[in-house]
Amino acid sequence: MIYHVSIHGCDTAAGTPEAPFRTINRAAAAAAPGDTVQVHSGEYREWVDPQTGGLSDALRVTFEAAPGEHPVIKGSEIVTGWEPVSGTVWKKVLPNAMFGDWNPYARKLEGDWLEGPLDYDAHLGDVYINGRSMYEAPTLEDLYDAPVRITHMQNSGRIDPELVRDPEQTIYRWLAQVDEHKTTLLCNFQDVDPNEALIEINVRKCCFFPTKTGVNYLTVRGFEMAHAACPFAPPTSHQFGMIGPNWSKGWIIEHNHLHDAKCSAVSLGKEGSTGDNWSTIFGRKSGHRYQAEAVFRALRSGWSKEQVGSHLVRNNVIHDCGQNGIVGHMGCAFSRIAHNHIYNISQKREFHGAETAGIKLHAAVDVVIEGNNIHHCNLGTWLDWQAQGARVTRNLYHHNDRDFMIEVTHGPCLFDHNILLSDFAMDNHAQGTAMVHNLIAGTNRTLPIAARATPYHFPHTTAVLGYAQVYGGDDRILNNLFPGVRASAKTPWKIPTTQFSQSHDRFSEPDAYPRLLREAGPAFDFDCYCAIPQPVWIEDNVYAGHAVPYRAETGAVRAETLSASVEEVDGQWFLTLTVDETAAQTVCRPVTTQRLGSPRLTEEPYENSDGSPIDFVPDFFGCRREGPVRPGPFAALTPGTHRFLIWEP
Repeated sequence: MIYHVSIHGCDTAAGTPEAPFRTINRAAAAAAPGDTVQVHSGEYREWVDPQTGGLSDALRVTFEAAPGEHPVIKGSEIVTGWEPVSGTVWKKVLPNAMFGDWNPYARKLEGDWLEGPLDYDAHLGDVYINGRSMYEAPTLEDLYDAPVRITHMQNSGRIDPELVRDPEQTIYRWLAQVDEHKTTLLCNFQDVDPNEALIEINVRKCCFFPTKTGVNYLTVRGFEMAHAACPFAPPTSHQFGMIGPNWSKGWIIEHNHLHDAKCSAVSLGKEGSTGDNWSTIFGRKSGHRYQAEAVFRALRSGWSKEQVGSHLVRNNVIHDCGQNGIVGHMGCAFSRIAHNHIYNISQKREFHGAETAGIKLHAAVDVVIEGNNIHHCNLGTWLDWQAQGARVTRNLYHHNDRDFMIEVTHGPCLFDHNILLSDFAMDNHAQGTAMVHNLIAGTNRTLPIAARATPYHFPHTTAVLGYAQVYGGDDRILNNLFPGVRASAKTPWKIPTTQFSQSHDRFSEPDAYPRLLREAGPAFDFDCYCAIPQPVWIEDNVYAGHAVPYRAETGAVRAETLSASVEEVDGQWFLTLTVDETAAQTVCRPVTTQRLGSPRLTEEPYENSDGSPIDFVPDFFGCRREGPVRPGPFAALTPGTHRFLIWEP
């Protein structure tokens, strides 16, 4: 059955092409497994709350744009009738009943690991002027003193000009005053008359998000969604997003345009029964401890591949969100995130915390992140806790504060055929990570984290096998290109290979680490595991510029010329790569699942989620390597300057 929805329809109609429904929610209530809801062009200001899902991958409930049409779901409402107050400040008084039980202007932005602002309260609301989000003013004084340009701001402006992507943008500000019955919005619109502009305000928490769990096998494609007042989403919270499955299985979110979520655009995260910001609320334990408990609570509640996860998020454009493009804890397991364009995440800088990134996942068990273009984010991708079996491959990272971070996980995690072009390339606060055939231009930082023990799993399941600290090392760094670009003053140059100076050289002997432990102390004393650095396996990398080989590296090559840059032309992204003969003609040994072995703690091979070996022969473009294997993400290069079409929608 195909149901139709139109802004010209009626919810008492039959849902046919001739008599469409008016709201998407009405169609969602009618749809059964195997049905499709086609939504026609127009703006739908509603929170779509599907209550019925599909039964299997073949018997889905599908929500899609009608062919050739452009439906928009917004969490905002249009506000008119603004009254002038003084100068460029206007006001609008609204009844609190307009917001129901979720008034984002009365709700503070808060949660575990939210670190700022410290000297005033930020709120979940936002005001949009002609589609662009305004800044919340901390005080009335700040509202009236709002500068026209960020470059002319005084200290009272509370915005750091160095942290704003476009310092010449006009600054519009809002402030809310909420009492028992009404919400008064005061807005500095500068030289704009709000009664002649489009002014929208956040009203709803989500745009497309079931309120109950277990709504499985939904497809959502072809929509534009914007203006959701979703809360901060750390891994210890009920992770709401503008769109998300809410602890369900088998969603497909594809070909959507998602922007201006207050916090997170797509949530693949956990629900609230396993914890909801309990460290902030109760203060009895650290967020780390509540997060660990959430894992075991979730296991008791049925966290497994059979019930949760296995989502597909692909071919979406995601931008201008305050916290994340995609967020998830546990509910993201076994998912695939592919060919999304993610940019301008956490760049407004109204708030900050530890859980912000273009993609931020906890417990990304067997997750594949492939072929995404991620730029102008505070952090491109951050895999945190239990990224066991995760693979990050063929992604383009550039113009980020940092490109990639992996933290407190034990491996195996595979990072292969990626291009990292930001000044700060990678934070490696984990172990058991394999970095293979990448182009990594910027600085790196490696750090063991012995203070936070985290779980690891039986292979390709959510079942917990053990629990351990992160000692650092146990990494494989093979066949990469390191151009060694000059880092900024805030990120002095480092390369991942040089930071293992205390590690033992390589896995030349299968029992090398146990032998070292036996030699160091009696009966495998626990302290030995903390004191003796784990081995690393570093071979066949090419270095240039500030990059230098590992002290005991086999097959390291020094190139005189190796540089890379990226630019956008009409929505297509081009890589300019210059290599000398040394870099182009270096031969390295092939990488295989068998050669990589398995991390010491998890004992799980670097393999696909079905247990099959990974095929390292295809390069960044999917072209199969023929003849000698070259380092870096491309099958073959010739000396000189090359210009590749590296990414397109």
